[in-house]
Amino acid sequence: MIARELLGTAPVPGGEELRLYRHDRDFMIVLDRNELMSTRMHASEDALANLSADRIAHASRPAMLIGGYGMGFTLRAALKRLPEGAHVTVAELVPEIIQWARGPMVDVAAGCLEDPRVRLVMTDVADVIRANGLNVGGTGYDAILLDVDNGPDGLVRHANNQLYTTRGLRAAQSALRPGGILAIWSAAKDANFVQRLQHVGFEVEEVEVRARPNGKGARHVIWFAR
Repeated sequence: MIARELLGTAPVPGGEELRLYRHDRDFMIVLDRNELMSTRMHASEDALANLSADRIAHASRPAMLIGGYGMGFTLRAALKRLPEGAHVTVAELVPEIIQWARGPMVDVAAGCLEDPRVRLVMTDVADVIRANGLNVGGTGYDAILLDVDNGPDGLVRHANNQLYTTRGLRAAQSALRPGGILAIWSAAKDANFVQRLQHVGFEVEEVEVRARPNGKGARHVIWFAR
């Protein structure tokens, strides 16, 4: 039996410690006993990008904000779908996540962070959203993709909850261009959160996706709020 190898640890500001493991050819990022992401199961992360790209296909030079690099699956899927003139901003709070992408997971990253369409900012995605609100003179986004936690609850970092409050959702709303979408990945359904999205004026579409590319594995949820 091949043992799981610990490759590194990463303190999350205001949160818990993340651990990167390798098991044979696979990598996984773990919080306590929870496997947050792995190279074995990323179909729902791919779907977050692909389904978002479908919904902004009208934009000739789309601007997309991705909150949370993770293992880069959402970014890589987005780059495959977006045109040459697209702009993709990736907001990542944890420096070690990017160090892992450029170190032990460089083959998994496949050069996505060096794509000329990509701008990496090392900060809280909530700050990026607030700075780019149309009501404060920002340029706004056609799509904001959030996969910074386990869903609208602060499992990794309590401060992530600010994104999903009424105030946080209104900030995202003001940072979207006309016809833009806010796409949120979640490990489970949350009827109260859907009501909150609707309360601030979003039209909400809930899509259930599987974790594995073969259509199996855990059921995850993506909300598309327009």
